[in-house]
Amino acid sequence: MIFEKIHTVPTSEELINKSFRRASRAMSGKTIDGRDSRISANESMLLTAANILSDNLANIVRRFPTFENLPRFYYEITDILVGVDQLRMSLGSVEWASQKIHGLARSYVGKIRVADNPDTVRKEAFGRLASIIKSINKDLLFLNKARNILRKLPEVQDEPTLVVAGYPNVGKSSFVSKVTGATPEVASYPFTTKGVSIGHFTREGVRYQVMDTPGLLDRPMSERNDIERQAITAISYLDAVVMFIMDPSESCGYEIKDQRHLLEEIKENFDLPVLVVSNKADRPEFQKLEEVEMNISAITGEGIEEVVERLVGMIEEKRLQSLEESEEESDEEFIL
Repeated sequence: MIFEKIHTVPTSEELINKSFRRASRAMSGKTIDGRDSRISANESMLLTAANILSDNLANIVRRFPTFENLPRFYYEITDILVGVDQLRMSLGSVEWASQKIHGLARSYVGKIRVADNPDTVRKEAFGRLASIIKSINKDLLFLNKARNILRKLPEVQDEPTLVVAGYPNVGKSSFVSKVTGATPEVASYPFTTKGVSIGHFTREGVRYQVMDTPGLLDRPMSERNDIERQAITAISYLDAVVMFIMDPSESCGYEIKDQRHLLEEIKENFDLPVLVVSNKADRPEFQKLEEVEMNISAITGEGIEEVVERLVGMIEEKRLQSLEESEEESDEEFIL
């Protein structure tokens, strides 16, 4: 997963203690019997401490992904949860500190070599190093907090996606299980009350992912907070179509009028194709609804294969439309 390589980000105190301990060990192994050996020992201490600090800071920056190359979905989710601009600023501060420490150490090595008292110069350098690290402590704390949040994100592949929406108990999880042929992987989103179910199936060599987001796409917009609303926008950036499941039997506990209202909200907030499907066709109280395009039973499997084929076709239509629009934009740019 994109954020798995991000290690725990240490605090400024942890970095300082680690580097100075290693520097002390570098000093302890040396015999000091004159000016040259004292200069060498102090130089070794300084470079050891500075290299540890500089390398650790550089590794922090390197392990975070390059945000320009993030899939749009993850970019939007990252911006929602922690803020991309703040991440960039904090990573920039850490990178600045790494380079500053590297240059400072080289400068103080020169001072140590000509100093009457190398120990005093090295201690002064240590103070400067510690000051630089302490100045970015708030950035280190923020990056570690961001790391802990982002590592919890489920793995959403950059591949064709079926997003399943509808009120609780209408049969979304049963549908996902039927389509994927196994119990879907469940991972927690920081902005949902329950785990996100993600399963996969293959058609003609193409892998599709099926996503159910309980706690996000199963209640009216008025009941969602700002983060959840932004998350809905982020999902819109997936190469996806939406399947909205209705329960005409109302055995889910929600009246048809409420389900219709949620359907309209989904259509308004998703710039994605929507297929409306009725589930529980096996129940005696099942009734046909005018807005429903296809009927299924997630219990018996009735209509499941036909719905999947329709959804796959909708994804391909969406791709062709996007390709045509891109070509038209390219032609317009060429004419201009």
